[in-house]
Amino acid sequence: MANTKSTEKRIRQNEKRRERNAQVKSSVRTAAKKVTKSITNPADSQNAKENFKQFSKKIDTAARKGIIHKKTAARKKSRLAKKINSSVKKTS
Repeated sequence: MANTKSTEKRIRQNEKRRERNAQVKSSVRTAAKKVTKSITNPADSQNAKENFKQFSKKIDTAARKGIIHKKTAARKKSRLAKKINSSVKKTS
């Protein structure tokens, strides 16, 4: 247990940050799933691109805030972009 006021405050701060970070990570994962789902449906190729824009915004924001490492964000964006481009080529 915390012995001083400063450690009690630090515990409260850490808990708030942990919850906030969990929310952001969850929204990034949800956005990624939306992109993946729209890729698998060939009729939604335009929708996939729009979902990818939203995903890109969310993951860039998370990387800027330090919730996700910037190279992790770049890797995830790159892999999803590859999937979108390959699905567009297959349908053409």
